[in-house]
Amino acid sequence: MMRLLQTKVFRIIVDHGCRCKLENTHKSIVKEYSSILNHRKNTTVSTLYRRSCRFYSLEASDKQAAASEREKFENVPAELIRNFSIIAHVDHGKSTLADRLLEITGTMKADPSNKQVLDRLQVEKDRGITVKAQSVSIWHKSGDKEYLLNLIDTPGHVDFSNEVFRSLSACQGVLLLVDANQGVQAQTVANFYLAFSKDLVILPVLNKIDLKNAEPEVVANQLQALFDIDPSDVLKISAKTGQGVPALLEAIIGRIPAPQTDRDLPLRALIYDSWFDRYKGAIVVVYLQTGQIRVGDHICSAHTGIEYTVKSVGVLRPHQQPTNKLSGGQVGYIQCNMRTTQEAHIGDTLYLKSQPVTDVEQLTPAKPMVFAGVFPLDQSQNPVLRTAIEKLTLNDPAVSVKQDTSPALGQGWRLGFLGLLHMEVFNQRLEQEHNAHAIITAPSVTYKLKIKGKKNQELMGGETIYISNPAHWPHPQIIEEMSEPIVLATIITPDDYLGKIMSLCNERRGIQQNISNIDNKRIMLQFVFPLNEIIVNFHDGLKAISSGFASFDYEDAGYSPTNLVKLSILLNGSAVDELSIIVHHSKVDFEGRALCRKLVEIIPRQMFQIAIQATVNGKIIARETLKAYRKDVTAKLYGGDVTRRTKLLKQQAEGKKKMKMIANIQIPRDTFIEILKKE
Repeated sequence: MMRLLQTKVFRIIVDHGCRCKLENTHKSIVKEYSSILNHRKNTTVSTLYRRSCRFYSLEASDKQAAASEREKFENVPAELIRNFSIIAHVDHGKSTLADRLLEITGTMKADPSNKQVLDRLQVEKDRGITVKAQSVSIWHKSGDKEYLLNLIDTPGHVDFSNEVFRSLSACQGVLLLVDANQGVQAQTVANFYLAFSKDLVILPVLNKIDLKNAEPEVVANQLQALFDIDPSDVLKISAKTGQGVPALLEAIIGRIPAPQTDRDLPLRALIYDSWFDRYKGAIVVVYLQTGQIRVGDHICSAHTGIEYTVKSVGVLRPHQQPTNKLSGGQVGYIQCNMRTTQEAHIGDTLYLKSQPVTDVEQLTPAKPMVFAGVFPLDQSQNPVLRTAIEKLTLNDPAVSVKQDTSPALGQGWRLGFLGLLHMEVFNQRLEQEHNAHAIITAPSVTYKLKIKGKKNQELMGGETIYISNPAHWPHPQIIEEMSEPIVLATIITPDDYLGKIMSLCNERRGIQQNISNIDNKRIMLQFVFPLNEIIVNFHDGLKAISSGFASFDYEDAGYSPTNLVKLSILLNGSAVDELSIIVHHSKVDFEGRALCRKLVEIIPRQMFQIAIQATVNGKIIARETLKAYRKDVTAKLYGGDVTRRTKLLKQQAEGKKKMKMIANIQIPRDTFIEILKKE
């Protein structure tokens, strides 16, 4: 007797002396079931029995394998765990090396389509850079032992250095990856000292040794000159071909120490990343410093004090693989029904409700360097944009958020970013991941002002205030002292381009601090720059004049006294606060003329003439005129009295005058970014 039933789950029920029941939703069974329906006239009971038993066996073996792997994760000793990160300058091959490690360890099949599998965001694929640090747990057998390697792939661009800093809190060692062709770059230097300051074991690795122009010996000498690294300790690999990667895996096991943890102590789970799931809420990625956590445990947040029940725990392979527990030294995820994005605080520590802990470690929050206003295209889209910003800031806590209001753009937010690229990536993610389109105003930095006079201090909110929005810049008469943020920049360049780079640095008000030779071809420069001079287009200009060979990195260096003025833009006599910028007094005339010329090119022509003026303290310093579209109102005349023509021209002039008084000037949404880009 044979019955074929089709329901939500495909079932094949075969009765052949005894009854064998198979229930599965696997694609292969769906395909097999369709095949049986198409040829059921020629299908015997014996055939069905054999097929069903085969699938039943496959299903059982898959479940057994999954249970076995889950048990391995749950019972792995701390001494067989290695937590490490890959740090490098941008485009030195971090994501490619991560792919080879996944392939060689059998975590991922070797397939041409599996490229940069840890770069999951669309913006990462579009731009070819890593934006978000990603974690993955892999098994590797060395000798008679199987080790759990927790790999964290990090970004390389300076704007995402906060991702690197957070990731290193879960590691005991790092792979310092250097391109054997390009050599040591600026971000290589910054990453080395970041790992060195956290007392991590550093494995120097030279990548791309398969290239014809690779000079591994020269680059190894650079590492020795800069960081006192013995050339014999440097590993040489090709992440593209896999050459040297097996030896690298052995070095990771042999040279990076196991995490120092005690699983009998109370739970301490450090949150270093998170993301939002529309069905499960906020999911946090944690490093278990001590203790254990199981499904069903009642945990608390040290930051908020809120209690949660653990719904799911597991590891990232790189997909989510659930387990029943996580133990000290492991890296994994926790889903505990955090309903709001504000609850998943990066740097927070989770502990068991029954075992509260003290002296909780906190990650230092990132300090925003660049600020910009973000407004919806239409105020009706405000709730959508608010939700999108909240979800993105959960995944990117380096962004600071503050409510803001603009007379021209309405209600919005003032967001702080780590750099201009960070801002552009954030805007792109808003559009791609949340379909939320926004107007981004011109970026600015935070200035420190000292206000004179008690009444003025009470009005402005204190003797010392910080201004990040040019629209809030006070009148110069009440400012006693002003300071601007400065950075210590490191530039590494071939000596052929030294002259041009020095000129560029002087144009941007740079003050030279140090110059040294890395080898006989490359030079390292250190300059102090005002931050507002480098946030827009400095990196692009540096790459252009050095044919792409120079690299650039910077770090915060505090504030320095200066002389600044507010440059305002008038369109037909009306001030547009969103186009205002703060500039150094020595650049007022140049910046004013440049802004007016750029606005003439960006703002579309209207039916009326637009006067574009740059002013400082009420004084007009530059002007450009955007001509109106010309409409020939006399085209329909074919003769007759000249007074008819004169009347039509007069009516047109009066209409344009009225339109000029009452019409709104349409400013493209990209204007606020484009006006600051230097030629």
